[in-house]
Amino acid sequence: MLDKREMSERLQKLMARAGIESRRKIESAITAGEIVLNGEVATLGAKAEAGDRLRYAGKRYRVAQGSAETARVIAYHKPEGKVTTRSDERNRPTVFQDLPRLKSSRWVAIGRLDYNTSGLLLFTDNGDLANGLMHPSSEVEREYACRVRGPVSDEDLKRLHDGIELEDGIAKFQRVWFDGGTDNNQWYRVVLTEGRNREVRRVWATLGYQLSRLIRVRYGPVDLPGWLRAGKITDVEEGLLTHLYEVAGISPKHTEAPLRLEFDSTRRGRKPARGRRPGRR
Repeated sequence: MLDKREMSERLQKLMARAGIESRRKIESAITAGEIVLNGEVATLGAKAEAGDRLRYAGKRYRVAQGSAETARVIAYHKPEGKVTTRSDERNRPTVFQDLPRLKSSRWVAIGRLDYNTSGLLLFTDNGDLANGLMHPSSEVEREYACRVRGPVSDEDLKRLHDGIELEDGIAKFQRVWFDGGTDNNQWYRVVLTEGRNREVRRVWATLGYQLSRLIRVRYGPVDLPGWLRAGKITDVEEGLLTHLYEVAGISPKHTEAPLRLEFDSTRRGRKPARGRRPGRR
């Protein structure tokens, strides 16, 4: 049985695993005094235990005893015309509107696709797994199908592989190959191991090529199922889930944490900080 110390957890780790924010953002929020733990402003190094209550970004959470449930990962076929954010200031539809509801956590997108790009998006309810798969050190392969207007010269194909200078550094495709089509609509497959904003589009545009379609067909070991219709989801099978843990450098047994966060809709009184007696107002 876990003792009391083992059943407490640092706020940034607990909240990141629940998919609320990345650890770095949570640490910044704690430093800025934006997180309240049991009625008091949290400080760096603060820990939470079952029964505690958090307040952050206008939402309330309750810390509950964890379970041995493994993380869930789903594959989503993103259509064009949706943004990969929870809300949009221009009121455009978001991918999160198509996802099933979770009772005690929320979905974390593993990477993003821009408004005009379609294809595979992975989501998980485990923030640590998502961060591991997105971290540059993991070098997870992303594969895209690109429909290019006009023939691409052999010289330009070599430049795509060797590297193109962008405003935020050198970008290159690990692999690039012709995948059929006509002179005006040629399909190419490209593979890269990073996820900078609109990187694939910017690389082609730097060489003067226009993309008429861009589809992500693979993320790491997970392919976009040919039968999965746009706007629909499917669970990633167990074998691929194990592979994702390996790619992220995370052992599945480490995801069986003692604590979890639940949304708290109650209006109960504040719980006094541990080690202090409640004072009168």
